[in-house]
Amino acid sequence: MSNLLRAMGFWMWGLIAIGLSVTLVSVSYRMVSLYRSHISAQSAYSAASASSAGPDSKTSTLALPPALFGENKPAPDVGRTKVDASHQPVISRIIAKEMTAAQQAMQAGQWPEALQNLEAAEAQAPLTRYDSKTIQDFKGISYVRLNKSKAAQTAYEAALASGFYRDQELVKLFRVLFQLAATNGQAAKAMEYGEKAYGAGALNSNDLLIMSQLYHQQKDCKNSAVWGDKAIASFREEGVAPKEVLYQLKLQCASDANNTAGMIAALYDLVRLTNKTSYWNNLIRLERQDERDDHNTLMIYRVMYDTNSMQVDSDYIEMAQLLGDAALPGEAQLVLETAVRSGVVKEDHRERIARLWNSMKTRAEADKKGLLALDAEAVKNSAGQLDIKLGEVYFGASDYLDAAAVISRGLGKAQIKQPDEAYVYLGRSSVAQNNPADAKNAFAQLKTLPNISARVLRLWSLYADMIPDAPLASL
Repeated sequence: MSNLLRAMGFWMWGLIAIGLSVTLVSVSYRMVSLYRSHISAQSAYSAASASSAGPDSKTSTLALPPALFGENKPAPDVGRTKVDASHQPVISRIIAKEMTAAQQAMQAGQWPEALQNLEAAEAQAPLTRYDSKTIQDFKGISYVRLNKSKAAQTAYEAALASGFYRDQELVKLFRVLFQLAATNGQAAKAMEYGEKAYGAGALNSNDLLIMSQLYHQQKDCKNSAVWGDKAIASFREEGVAPKEVLYQLKLQCASDANNTAGMIAALYDLVRLTNKTSYWNNLIRLERQDERDDHNTLMIYRVMYDTNSMQVDSDYIEMAQLLGDAALPGEAQLVLETAVRSGVVKEDHRERIARLWNSMKTRAEADKKGLLALDAEAVKNSAGQLDIKLGEVYFGASDYLDAAAVISRGLGKAQIKQPDEAYVYLGRSSVAQNNPADAKNAFAQLKTLPNISARVLRLWSLYADMIPDAPLASL
């Protein structure tokens, strides 16, 4: 068990690292769109504010808006601010020339020139705190457009320290700072800003995903799961499939904690989301590891085989042996042939597989010769067991049409020893005929059986869920 968990954990970390990288690298591009409209609006507002001051004015008229969070409440700035009747903050006349030039450069997309003018404005004295806030805010925008995320974060944090952001501005600012800090690898700050932005309702589904990743990087699986569930719910509310990495994080946390049930739950979610064979393989390996009943083990192997998720030759060999023990040599022969075609057979297993294949081939040929006699006997018999057996032999011979027909006939009779196998083979035959509706209906009948293995039922139900509703187009 521990070896399995370690092996899976190594594999999963590779996937998660890729997911983290892709998500955080894209942050800067989202920030550009987040603040794109802010550039023109803030520029026009500040320009109008500057022009409203008289030619002899040295300071702006300035209101102190209520802060969204207590720690951002502005302190008095005696001698540098006034409050007029309109309560509208404006920049000082002393930096109007530099700010106008900076705004024009920003509107033209000339970001280095904008920064030069902003630094020139910053060198003027005396500056009000609102002046400093506006300069830093514009520098933040410019640095983002230049992909200088660390400088952008420094500028925005300096702007935040001024205390002159309105509530609606703070909402955007905390989200930008959250994304910048995440991009810059400052997890603690990113989580702090993210909490504030979330409290203001500013985080979208991808932001919530990043919060989950950040807590996971801090090895805080509990909070990673909390934020992950928020992200999953948010994606679903948007009518969008949740991101794969969210369930990968749950899987890794469960693996680290040796929580097999948690790993299985995460893998079920990952299969539903992606239907990837790698997830199927790991799910089935976990479901199979404690199974001691040969009948159930073979049922589980059938799922692995039908999902193309067998990755080692020993699985093919064991499945073929179990099929032989169940008097199904034709299907065992097909399984071994698939193993050889897949290229997974090890050199030291080739002779064993060849011997097993020859044995199954001989038995399968004998079964084919007796098909007509078995069919005649099954038709006369009031019990359905012979029909089910005949259908399984037809399936092993790749005659899926006749397999479905005789199994359906058998299910209409009484005395079927293993009805779970009957419905599974009926469903598999319908899948092979590209008949998804009948396949789903057959697998759905497994839920009505009182004595079916819970794990077998879970796996075949999941398999049925992954069958497309419409028949696949012919190639």
